[in-house]
Amino acid sequence: MAEGVICTVNSIAEEQGLQDVTEVTVRIGELQQVDYEIFKFALDQQRTPMMSGAEFNLETVPATLMCRVCGEKWKLAPEDLRKEVSEAIHFLPEMAHVYLKCPKCGSPDFEIAEGRGVWLASVKGRRKNG
Repeated sequence: MAEGVICTVNSIAEEQGLQDVTEVTVRIGELQQVDYEIFKFALDQQRTPMMSGAEFNLETVPATLMCRVCGEKWKLAPEDLRKEVSEAIHFLPEMAHVYLKCPKCGSPDFEIAEGRGVWLASVKGRRKNG
């Protein structure tokens, strides 16, 4: 995952004509259950010279679920899940339907509206002269 971020940042920096990258913001869905210390370490290990001084900001996107039956939206509280449930959802987010139900109507038919995936929110840097 870190390698993908670094490669994408390099591509964006080249497209935008950046001399160096000063700041990268990565948004991480809560359901991805990424260990931020390990992820930051991996990012640091793969830095290119262009981003040697870049600050990596990691932002968590809370998991929001929406019931397809009644339209109720609610936030998932991962700390309230049993360890085996949390792990099942981490590896296969679609497993959430087996363990979770709408708090309003009790239906297991819901969608994950937010809180999945990893994406670059922004890449900032200084432009090349000329």
